[in-house]
Amino acid sequence: MTQVLELLAAQPVLLLFTIVGAGAAIGHVKVRGIGLGAAAVLFLALGVGALGAAYDVELRVPETLGVLGLTLFTFTVGIVSGASFFASLRKSLGLIGAMVGVLGLGGLVAVVVGRLLGLDAPTIAGAFAGAVTNTPALAAAREAAGDANAPTVGYAVTYLFGVVGMLVVAHLVLRTRASDADAPPPLVNRTVRVEVTTGPRLRDLLAAHPGKLTFSRLRRGEDQPIETAPLDAVLHEGDMVTVVGQADAVEAVTLELGHTSSHLLQADRRYLDMRRITVSNPAAAGMTIGELDLAGRFGATISRLRRGDVDIVASDELRIQPGDRVRVIAPRDTMPAISAWFGDSSRGFSDINPVVLGVGMALGVLLGLVTVRTGSGSFAIGAAMGTLVVGLVLGRLGRIGRWVTVMPFTAAQAISEFGLLLFLAQAGTTAGAQVGGAFESGAWVRIALLGVLVTATVGLALWFVMRRVFHVGGTTLSGIVGGTQTQPAVLAFANGRTGFDSRVALGYALVYPAAMIAKIVLGTVLGGL
Repeated sequence: MTQVLELLAAQPVLLLFTIVGAGAAIGHVKVRGIGLGAAAVLFLALGVGALGAAYDVELRVPETLGVLGLTLFTFTVGIVSGASFFASLRKSLGLIGAMVGVLGLGGLVAVVVGRLLGLDAPTIAGAFAGAVTNTPALAAAREAAGDANAPTVGYAVTYLFGVVGMLVVAHLVLRTRASDADAPPPLVNRTVRVEVTTGPRLRDLLAAHPGKLTFSRLRRGEDQPIETAPLDAVLHEGDMVTVVGQADAVEAVTLELGHTSSHLLQADRRYLDMRRITVSNPAAAGMTIGELDLAGRFGATISRLRRGDVDIVASDELRIQPGDRVRVIAPRDTMPAISAWFGDSSRGFSDINPVVLGVGMALGVLLGLVTVRTGSGSFAIGAAMGTLVVGLVLGRLGRIGRWVTVMPFTAAQAISEFGLLLFLAQAGTTAGAQVGGAFESGAWVRIALLGVLVTATVGLALWFVMRRVFHVGGTTLSGIVGGTQTQPAVLAFANGRTGFDSRVALGYALVYPAAMIAKIVLGTVLGGL
């Protein structure tokens, strides 16, 4: 055994991928339909680190690989979530404030219960950092306390339940996801015959149902050719128009205009054709549908697009990303030119956009080096938060001039998962090596009890506030749980259970920056008591 451990210690890359491969295999095992997913890599790494320490062999994945993995993960989460994050931010300030309040409650519980258990301030601060699984908070606590050992022991003892406890909370909230009110509704396609004589404009109808529907085809009378539906078109009695969108909005427009027609304009391809086209041309990526001007350029329109596994109603404000599959309605003879213009190549799914990856990661790491003054001390926001912020901004911008600032959804997801696995392997081996030493302390039972109470307080209070006060759906809440805990393993678990539902990443990105800052501040305060 010692020879095997020494071989792994001498070959950190071998150690890394052994843990990643074996952990991922364990994560695929499901009991009653439930598996750990990528989180199994973390638990295996903890066990490997502890085993090495027991044989006096240091088994540790280099910290630089862990930082690389974590920053890749946070940057791509930002890229994927950027547009929806800023769209949701204004209406979510109360939610973010409530999340910070929940973390503050966890800090209060740590102080009160820790003192009742007879623990000193440095140990309490470290136990809090481990219970909320935040290494920057541990670093802040160590600096404020002027003690490197006691906070580290507290962190090592409480970290494991900090992960397991929040995985349990994520599992519980996901059990309610079938009743999510914020689930993206399926899109329907309907031909409506106009009966009103008021001459409604398509643009006005869209404004009454923003982001919920669009119009794709229009026929002026039974014997007229089918054309794409320009937004400035005025509808007349007897016209037929195809409406694409969310079922409730389509039903409302149908009642407003007339009735559902027995004729299906989308089935008649004598004049117009329909095709799903993959966006792989950088000239199209990062632009809004309105900026593409397909109507003026080709006499075409986009009715919907598919990003990952989600269909989205097309609107002029919707920004196209590489790898999106757009459903285009256009005259038959122009379809080849449209397909060529969009690119329609599988490269749209796999192009990692190395320019934005390299520049964005570099800017994020530099941002993470910026120090923030807190009274007599200071702290840096860290590379993870820096890359997340830069990723969110680039994801929101879409493009700067000719430079596309986003990457394909599938490529971003692949990089995110790979980075996550690197980070979990490194974090697990590091913490696992400390577990043995931590348990040599006679106070470990009291520290563990404190950690359980802090994790349970944060998890259950977060669940109660988000569900009862803000009525957040289970899918989004699972991401908020992971973001509040700043714990990628929880995010990976939620992604695995939901098939990478975009609401999970949105919830995670929405609260992660504020949670990171709040934990660092709380670590500083608790360590200085």
